[in-house]
Amino acid sequence: MSTNTEKLVVMLEMQNAMNTKVHEKWFAQGFEWYRAIWVECAEMLDHYGWKWWKKQTPDTEQVILELVDIFHFGLSLRIDGKTSFAELAKTLDDELAKPTHADDFKQTLEILAAKAVANKQFDAHAFAGCMVQIGMSFDDLYRGYVGKNTLNFFRQDYGYKAGTYIKVWDGKEDNEHLVEVVKSLDTGANDFAKQVYEGLKARYPAN
Repeated sequence: MSTNTEKLVVMLEMQNAMNTKVHEKWFAQGFEWYRAIWVECAEMLDHYGWKWWKKQTPDTEQVILELVDIFHFGLSLRIDGKTSFAELAKTLDDELAKPTHADDFKQTLEILAAKAVANKQFDAHAFAGCMVQIGMSFDDLYRGYVGKNTLNFFRQDYGYKAGTYIKVWDGKEDNEHLVEVVKSLDTGANDFAKQVYEGLKARYPAN
């Protein structure tokens, strides 16, 4: 199993765990993950810029964050409760290694959105094409995905739903603390997600 495939298994496991927090048998509920993908694509265009009648500069950092969000939905769409994560990861790895893209990022994003609307599927080839055209590496995807997923778990564990969670401490939002924690760690570590969680926990003022 390649390193990327192993990381995809980790992401699939994390996605399943987060979705299970919402509903124990979430994959049998028919949640419209495909709709979340195309809506996210539309929102991302505003960050990238598409209006020819005014000057716009792509917010690359925000676009990358939005792509990470789309990957959450893409993973959710692939999990069926039957196929092993190892098998799903191998298929995704193969597809991501063969990017499909149009002349520019906007058009490639539309390919991704079109497959979600017309076929209710996650087009990993087009997603990889978006990554290539925005300058996003697989490591960027993995680091961004694990970081955000772990922060979501951390928020829940420390009272986010109850309204007792502290979002800003030491003059920084939790997202900023997350970025600092992630940058200090080795994304290749087998327990990367656990290290991210422990890093946040060590900084959090409620300890």
